[in-house]
Amino acid sequence: MSTANQVDAVVFDYGGVLTGPVRDSIAAWLQADGIDPASFSRTLKAWLSRDAPDGTPVHRLETGALGVDEFDALLAAELTTRDGRAVDPVGVLARLFAGMRPDPAMFDLARQLRDAGVRVGLLSNSWGNTYPREQIDGLFDPVVISGEVGLRKPLAPIYAFTLQRLGLPPDRVLFVDDAEPNVLGARAVGMRALLHTDAESTRAAIAELLPAAGTGLPRPRPGADLPHPAPIEELTP
Repeated sequence: MSTANQVDAVVFDYGGVLTGPVRDSIAAWLQADGIDPASFSRTLKAWLSRDAPDGTPVHRLETGALGVDEFDALLAAELTTRDGRAVDPVGVLARLFAGMRPDPAMFDLARQLRDAGVRVGLLSNSWGNTYPREQIDGLFDPVVISGEVGLRKPLAPIYAFTLQRLGLPPDRVLFVDDAEPNVLGARAVGMRALLHTDAESTRAAIAELLPAAGTGLPRPRPGADLPHPAPIEELTP
């Protein structure tokens, strides 16, 4: 029987949550390709910041309206290298994400939650990423990829779509993402939401939020100085 404040499902973002930090993969790509980091930061701000107009190349890529090859060409045209060379547009995104690897600790957490009877889902904005479907399809339900459904975070419709797939009210679902705008977007539709920084702190926060779930997740020791993405009282909108 459901009770007040019960969480019946945890929905995870993919890149930067179920994987290592995306910024590490980006930094390795910038170094390997000799790209001026300032040119990438400038472009990303213009295309992805909260002040960016609707319909930027990133927005269209995330909803599947723009192909990867087209995006590669647009991005490469905006970048400069440290020595003035043109950036090869072929495979830019593939190189950007080449260093991103699944985080075993987060996949273990998802499995433990599922085994304890908590539903686990995945909600990801796709940049043409190749997802490890053999790992995610048997573990997460639903799997919502922005480019496959034509919707994107942090806009409300993709959260509503995910909730519909779950068949749960928003206050019974916890969403975990490493990007603050996406966390705020989830809270805006009534979901609980947690800003992910690392596996240890996310595990501790979920254990604190689901004390009766029987997950076997380690509870924080009294007085332990664990990093905490957000106070539990702030997880509800």
